[in-house]
Amino acid sequence: MIYINGLANISPQPTFNNKEFLADIRQYKTNMLQCIEPDYSHFFHPNALRRIGRVLKLGWAGAKSCLDDAGLQTPDTICVGTGKGCFKNTHVFLNSVIENDEKFIPPSPFIQSAHGSIASQIAIQTGCKNYNMTYSHRAFSFESALIDAMMLLSEGKYKNVLVGGVDEIEEIQFRTFDRIGHYKNPETNNLSLFTEKSKGTIAGEGSAFFFLENHPTEKTYARIRSVHTFSNPKGQIEIEKQIETFLSNNSLSVNDLDLVIPGLNGDSDFDWIYNDLMKSIFLETNQVYYKHLCGEYHTSSAFAMWLSSMIIHRQVIPEIIDFNKKPLREVRNILIYNQYRNVNHSLMLVSRHN
Repeated sequence: MIYINGLANISPQPTFNNKEFLADIRQYKTNMLQCIEPDYSHFFHPNALRRIGRVLKLGWAGAKSCLDDAGLQTPDTICVGTGKGCFKNTHVFLNSVIENDEKFIPPSPFIQSAHGSIASQIAIQTGCKNYNMTYSHRAFSFESALIDAMMLLSEGKYKNVLVGGVDEIEEIQFRTFDRIGHYKNPETNNLSLFTEKSKGTIAGEGSAFFFLENHPTEKTYARIRSVHTFSNPKGQIEIEKQIETFLSNNSLSVNDLDLVIPGLNGDSDFDWIYNDLMKSIFLETNQVYYKHLCGEYHTSSAFAMWLSSMIIHRQVIPEIIDFNKKPLREVRNILIYNQYRNVNHSLMLVSRHN
């Protein structure tokens, strides 16, 4: 069994403090949501702040807060998922190559340009010298890191794993995807994302981390039972079969689910996948949505994992995420189902630990 014994979440909403649970929702009128960032002077020496890239700051602040929540300074192992990695740092480095005619290139942007720089920064800050892995598998990035973490704990070689999903949105990559129609018009209200039946979604970013162990503690939030990914399903029937088989492999059926968290993002070209399921096999199940709060990005499922952990821990569904507003019963089993443009599909099963 894999238990979440610490967590942290930096997002476009005030989610950084675990004492509050979606109590003060932020409304934006833009199609690019960016994180409410903490005071980084609490996480870095002042001399280092100006040299550290923004995504590395997000990653370390999320990781450190998660470790603090778990009451630990150094994890045994680190697994990070990131779809875009240090994209902005890569752009800065390549620009410096051009501007300096391939001479006297500043080293910091190059060092911080690799996808693995986020996990490396965490290892340096914590003094972790063991297994350290970064996964960049598009919308499977966080799930891949999570599967690796679960296997490491199952093997028994390590006592704990710090696992996270980190992505930033910056102007160049945003403009690139905006030009090909991935996003809605600039004046989109994030809290009205699902009332507009139009193409495109809103871009987002986040840094969510989880401290995993194979035993519960007094800090335990929830238990991760299983993770499954699949690609390019032929149709809705295959998707339903994948979900039912996944639940069956965990000795559950759809009727045993207390809550489902679909990855609705307001894009009419792809939300029909979720809508069909919510009107069929999930019709009688409580439904929660979340991307109007954090936006769409490759590791947005990490936000959903944080959300499910908090719901199970507190046994409450905040109104801002309650989709079908069914009477709440005890929440023991939550299914997170996310898909990205009908290519990457993932399922994560989260349960109460007692």
